[in-house]
Amino acid sequence: MKKDINYYMNLPYNYLIQPITDESGSYYYGQVLELDGCQSTGETFEDVYNSLREAMKGWLEVKLEHGDPIPETMGDERYSGKFVLRVPKSLHKRLSIEAQQEGVSLNQYALYKLSR
Repeated sequence: MKKDINYYMNLPYNYLIQPITDESGSYYYGQVLELDGCQSTGETFEDVYNSLREAMKGWLEVKLEHGDPIPETMGDERYSGKFVLRVPKSLHKRLSIEAQQEGVSLNQYALYKLSR
């Protein structure tokens, strides 16, 4: 299959769109997680999505024009659900105590804390 602009535009890339309120007002910010620097803003969710798709097309066109590598989507198969995290002894102790107080394993408690 030829990897042209249509090929990449139809891949299931991961979008992150979030509402922002700062000194410039309220708006939405979006980015394509796999495409470094591919981002946009808009007044509504729909605006930022459409703007992000335009930014994505431009981003991909430049990469294709210059023959630069283009990352493909990050599927779930790349993730085992396990990773090693080193923490200070004091944090390990505190989390262990909190997990014990909640009556759950340290692993379950850490998962709870990370998913909040």
